[in-house]
Amino acid sequence: MPTASALSERIPVSAIAALGVTQIIGYGTLYYSFSILAPDMAATLGWSNEWTFGALSVALLAGGLTAPWLGVLIDRIGAGRVMTSGSAAAAIALVACAYAPGKASYVAALIAIEVAANFVQYGAAFALLVQLRPQAASRSITYLTLIAGFASTIFWPITTALHAALSWQSVYLVFAVLNMAVCVPVHAWLSRGAAKRRATTSPAALRVEGILPPARRRLGFGLMVIGFSLMSLVGSAMLVHMVPLLSGLGLGGAAALVGTLFGPSQVGSRLINMIFGKGLPALWLALIAAVLIPGGVLVLLLSAPSVVGAMLFAIIFGMGNGLLSIASGTLPLQLFGSDGYGKLQGRMMAARLILSALAPFVLAFGMATIGITPSLSITAALGGLAIVAFLLIAAAR
Repeated sequence: MPTASALSERIPVSAIAALGVTQIIGYGTLYYSFSILAPDMAATLGWSNEWTFGALSVALLAGGLTAPWLGVLIDRIGAGRVMTSGSAAAAIALVACAYAPGKASYVAALIAIEVAANFVQYGAAFALLVQLRPQAASRSITYLTLIAGFASTIFWPITTALHAALSWQSVYLVFAVLNMAVCVPVHAWLSRGAAKRRATTSPAALRVEGILPPARRRLGFGLMVIGFSLMSLVGSAMLVHMVPLLSGLGLGGAAALVGTLFGPSQVGSRLINMIFGKGLPALWLALIAAVLIPGGVLVLLLSAPSVVGAMLFAIIFGMGNGLLSIASGTLPLQLFGSDGYGKLQGRMMAARLILSALAPFVLAFGMATIGITPSLSITAALGGLAIVAFLLIAAAR
């Protein structure tokens, strides 16, 4: 359970609001826009859509490999400085991608975009909230994920509208200006605030103790990484293939409609947790997410081709993914404390990003070779192993 001091310390409202804006821009420009612009990118490069998304997977994989180094950097110089430089790097990488003269330079720029994304998205933002006010960080992370959950809702239509009038290169140039003009100064301001707080606050007030005994932390960390990575694997595989997968299960034209329920369900679960889950331990939150994500897949398997069942899948699955974002920020803090939080996030991000990059290809291969139903059964079973991982952490306390 959260301590009395954790519940009483005031959350940094202005910092959360400012970070919410930069998270929406960061995820919207560096991640969610890609699916809309990809067909135009493919046409420009002379590639198929599959090769274009394959380039994104390579970029995500490269980003995952750099994540452990990033976590160490966050602890060493502060998350605010990392995010400031990351926003500048993201702007430069977007410009480089827009002006890439060929396929190799395009892939290199795309890798730079995804590496820069790690500097500015959730892992770094959670670390900044921990460094600002660790005692209130768990609640702050919940509020931040609620705001940032609207990134796709905001940037899918913005990207579509821009792309109706501009080429994908010009859209990326607009996004580069957003990152440089909005995110860089906001992150610089937050960095100064974090540095000032560290200079004026006693070290004891800037620390949160983890609940896991030192002798069990190596095992606990391994189990936590396994649990979160398995959930990320299921989430990434299902989200990339959601519409064609639902169509393949006999949903037909209703597949796209069912897919629209995912985003609101994700935000809804975060809102419910914010209102009713203030005293809920992060480990229980992770367990709930671990049940909901494969549970949603099972509902889809058992109910297909029912439209009602598919809608229920999207709601359950979306709620699980919404809680996963919160738990991935709060559970490391609860188990291991605030010391070295950035390093822990970096190592965890590496495993999650690598599996997320590989999962869509693995599921596509499975659906092509053994069929949709067996592939989804295996996916749900892998997700269910996350429940075991978190239960073992609870037993190790």
